[in-house]
Amino acid sequence: MRNAPASVLILALAACAAPPPPSIPAPAAPAPAPTDPDAPVGVAAIQYGDDFTPDVRPTAAPAPMPGYDTVRAGEFDNGKMWTFDAPPTSYLRDTYGFSPGNEWYARARLGALRIPGCSASLVSPGGLVLTNHHCAREFVTQVSAEGENLLDEGFYAAARTDERAVSDFEADQLIDIVDVTAEVRAIVDAAPDPAARLTVRDSVTEALAAGIREERGGEEAGIEVEVVSLYNGGLYSAYVFRRYTRAALVMAPELGLGFFGGEPDNFTYPRYSLDFAFFRLLDDGGQPLATPDHFRWSPDGVREGDLVFIIGNPGSTSRLQTVAELEFRRDVEMPALLAFLESRIGAMEQYLEGREDEPGIDDARNTLFSLLNAQKAYTGMLGGLRDPYVIARRAAAQADFQAAIGSDPALRDAYLPLFDRMAALQERKAEVASGFRAFIGFGNADYESSLIQRTLAAFGYLNAQASGASPEELEEVVDEMRSVANRPAELDAALLAARIRDVIDAYGEADPSVTSLLRGRTVDETVGALLASSAMADSAAAVGALTGGTLDPITESAFAFLQGLLQQYFPFQETAATVAPREVEISALLGRARFEVSGTAVPPDATFSLRLADGVVRGFPYNGTVAPAFTTFYGLYDRHHSNPLAEEWALPARWTAPPPGFDLSTPLNFVSTADIIGGNSGSPVVNRELEVVGVVFDGNIDSLPGDYIYIPDRNRSVAVDARGILEALEEIYGADRIVRELTGGR
Repeated sequence: MRNAPASVLILALAACAAPPPPSIPAPAAPAPAPTDPDAPVGVAAIQYGDDFTPDVRPTAAPAPMPGYDTVRAGEFDNGKMWTFDAPPTSYLRDTYGFSPGNEWYARARLGALRIPGCSASLVSPGGLVLTNHHCAREFVTQVSAEGENLLDEGFYAAARTDERAVSDFEADQLIDIVDVTAEVRAIVDAAPDPAARLTVRDSVTEALAAGIREERGGEEAGIEVEVVSLYNGGLYSAYVFRRYTRAALVMAPELGLGFFGGEPDNFTYPRYSLDFAFFRLLDDGGQPLATPDHFRWSPDGVREGDLVFIIGNPGSTSRLQTVAELEFRRDVEMPALLAFLESRIGAMEQYLEGREDEPGIDDARNTLFSLLNAQKAYTGMLGGLRDPYVIARRAAAQADFQAAIGSDPALRDAYLPLFDRMAALQERKAEVASGFRAFIGFGNADYESSLIQRTLAAFGYLNAQASGASPEELEEVVDEMRSVANRPAELDAALLAARIRDVIDAYGEADPSVTSLLRGRTVDETVGALLASSAMADSAAAVGALTGGTLDPITESAFAFLQGLLQQYFPFQETAATVAPREVEISALLGRARFEVSGTAVPPDATFSLRLADGVVRGFPYNGTVAPAFTTFYGLYDRHHSNPLAEEWALPARWTAPPPGFDLSTPLNFVSTADIIGGNSGSPVVNRELEVVGVVFDGNIDSLPGDYIYIPDRNRSVAVDARGILEALEEIYGADRIVRELTGGR
């Protein structure tokens, strides 16, 4: 996951294909505090008043849960997402008898890419890029010409000239890492309070990134720099990227193969999915980019028990969070998020019903796929948080950490009280639990009604105007409103109704804020009246009213509606805004403590930065039997014929009668113990020789609690086998030129 914009609640991605996270923005007034981009999951970006003093209880390790007092922490509970600036050479040698050198790590780093929301890899000297189908879906839709349905029909460019250029594509290749910890700490630690330290940290990291970028040639040289916070601020590293922005779509299978099994099979195994796609990077002249740093394609694949590595960009984990933070997520935040997802899924399904074949509907379908994926992911995450064994294991790990701190006089006084202070902050947030239910996703462009988005922009415009903002500043707000496009009326009405029901469910129909929203009407009547009477219901009318000076906050119905929402939103956000800087501060200090105690032997939480995860190809116990390490095309056809009326297992026409040369025994998917999370989608799976043996696309159900704990006995990453990709390319799609490029480097 990339760093979030200011004042956004970041909700961690638990699955490979998780959608952009819903957010809770800061209020339009008073001015929001800046957000820590690496804030722990469930932290709203807000500011504590200086008069707030947590009720700190005596410091003690978490009490063991009844019946779970013998549970012990595992060696790798914090995972195995190793950074390239602290590679695990000694661990790999001791565990596998494999000691890669600097050249191996450099090749691994340069062959990997980060693309929008996902990972990818270079797999030929001619700029060929491998990733997942679900990471390419929006680009498949983007390049579809009028009358085409490439999402369902698939796409293959039979000749180089048939490859279709995509826009808004970025591929980042990590070319260097610079330790900037001392520079950041020297300035941040001198700031007077938590809110100031957040502001200073943002500014100093931005300045450092800008300086390093210019030293390396700047944007003209395709250089981008991000300062990444590791161990919640225990370390700071400047990641230097070469960014490629010119690319073309080369091949993507049909949605029916890329998402074979649909939601029923999502986060399950055995799987039978061809979730892969190919792009090509282009030079300034539009020709294939020369990419000498690439992974070769394995001719033999892998066997059960083989060592593999997943090289990608895991988005976000919270394995360093305290038990108190996890309990808050379990009791408040995750149920609120799941309620939000359920209501928005309902709105999308209601809108899509009967419209599946309408032109331009693919964006809405992709949004629904992402919401359904997120619902399943977060359900699994919540299930793990409600598992007393998992919480007991996290409590045991925290107790070990506290004991290590307590045994060192240099650390004890500075760090041990922090656990109780963090627990007190969670209690403070729990006092406004209803606000999390009512306002999760508030203002998010993907899930909020256009009317509410425009009204928030108009509210901000009038506030800025009253404060004497410059014409340039006011024009920025107008541009923000212009960017809110008109949605289909039925969809916007459903999203607006969903927000009203969120507030009702959170506070009850008798609450004054609810009565001011409804004014004696039903939810549907309220929605209908707003869309019929408000200038904010239409993009052109809203911009015209704002710029033409005809917007009257007294008579504009959307303003009255927004005031009803803000009756509860401002008190909720004020409390939330009091907590976040303190949470971030404590998390940063605990991150330093973790680094003091363990160094890099314990990997940091995921930050959508490049990581190396080791594992072995291995099946696992499953429903009283054993899930095999590999599946084959035989299983794909068995799923299809065993479910003749189910759309999820329907095969596209070209697959229903495979050619005689098609080998059904070819491995299709496989599992390994390598540690992944959302953002790893599209990561290459490689062997010791850095040959591609697969591309990861999912995890099993047991991997979903991986946001906060990694249990290798249970967790499995699911990958498309490289041999299955080649078999499909050659025998089903007739993509011989891609096969030659992958296997012969031409």
